[in-house]
Amino acid sequence: MGIFLAQMIIHFAVAFGVVLGASLMSGIGSILTLQPPTITMEDIAKNIKIWAVIAAVGGTIDPFRTIESHVIDGELSPALKQVLLIVSAFMGAHIGTKLVHWLCNGEMFS
Repeated sequence: MGIFLAQMIIHFAVAFGVVLGASLMSGIGSILTLQPPTITMEDIAKNIKIWAVIAAVGGTIDPFRTIESHVIDGELSPALKQVLLIVSAFMGAHIGTKLVHWLCNGEMFS
């Protein structure tokens, strides 16, 4: 398996895990505070999606600076790789959010 494909899978898994883990832990917290867990879990999943993407790509603005510097220099290959890693992380966060929605409501598409 290529190094880049492995990086894409890792970025996907990290973002997916951040959304799913945060949602499940917020569900446990809401049970302890006698609040409805499904509402809390869905709210957290929606609100943490962008932070999951940021955590997966390294937690800083550096990937976006890399894209900018390579595009300005005319080198599109490294910039395209960074964009694909960000898209992979977004897909992981989005699928994690959809999974939480499905677990809470029983409906996958809405």
